[in-house]
Amino acid sequence: MKTYIVLDLEWNQSASGKAGSVENLPFEIIEIGAVKLDEQFNIVDEFKRIIKPSVYQKLHFKVLEVVHIGIDELRKHGEPFPQVIREFFDWCFSDKEYKDDIKPIFCSWGSMDFTELQRNMAYYKIDSVFPYPFLYYDIQKLYGLLYSQDTKTRTPLDRAVEALGLLEDGRPFHRALDDAYYSALVMQNIDFETVHEYISLDYYHIPKDEDEEIYLIFPDYTKYVSRTFESKEDAIADKTVTDMLCYRCNRMLKKKIRWFSTNQKNYYCLAFCPEHGLVKGKIRMKHTKGDRIFVVKTIKLIGEDGAAAILKRKEEAAKKRNEKNRLKRQRNR
Repeated sequence: MKTYIVLDLEWNQSASGKAGSVENLPFEIIEIGAVKLDEQFNIVDEFKRIIKPSVYQKLHFKVLEVVHIGIDELRKHGEPFPQVIREFFDWCFSDKEYKDDIKPIFCSWGSMDFTELQRNMAYYKIDSVFPYPFLYYDIQKLYGLLYSQDTKTRTPLDRAVEALGLLEDGRPFHRALDDAYYSALVMQNIDFETVHEYISLDYYHIPKDEDEEIYLIFPDYTKYVSRTFESKEDAIADKTVTDMLCYRCNRMLKKKIRWFSTNQKNYYCLAFCPEHGLVKGKIRMKHTKGDRIFVVKTIKLIGEDGAAAILKRKEEAAKKRNEKNRLKRQRNR
């Protein structure tokens, strides 16, 4: 029997900006809210705690603009983070029916909450209870897949709630429990069966070696997450990183356009499968907190228009590179 935990966090940051930020803790959690759903997505329980600040003693002005909570309330009614997080996980795993192979499925609106939760746990040296790899449902992404023609655009929670007619009097946004509640309502009101295969991957813990590298298969693309490398050059020189395989037939593909970069962060490739047609590859170079590099590679089928877009992107990148080289030669004269 499935149980879903929909989580929302509110957090603070250094009031003096990046210069006053504590290393490895840019955001300090000040409130945790969550709702528990049964297999039919009925809300069966809720969790709400505010957290007493121990790192940042003033609220950043952006936090003051958005979050309906003051520093005095946090200090007076807040509890220490280690205590709250242990109570939260006790609540998450409280059902007696849970067995080793049946755990709650975690969900959130957006991709940041679980990363920041784990970052705060690491700061307090609290062991993670999340599995590896940690998969969860990003309700914002699922909503976008169903309702937004531009899947790269992220719809704010309040707009999604209003669009679905779910707004309730007396329940504002930007408090953790209220946002978790509204996220759960959106989850109840979308066609979950249509998009349930599009589960998200949290990148806080990344593969340490080849054995831990991650391969995920979705209905219309695949995702590969690599181990870390010393540099971008080392990453792009690795055969597993640059191989192109058709995700439908697992055939090694011949490249029509070899890997090229537009900005040293994103790399593109065009290949051809004799059975399934044109295939696009995209590599995103990501930094770890230790300034190493890991790769997220996606492979998907595309049409002629998509192939033309890749060719155009390559030509524009070549023009920029040639212009940069021309200016460099002029400066060296």
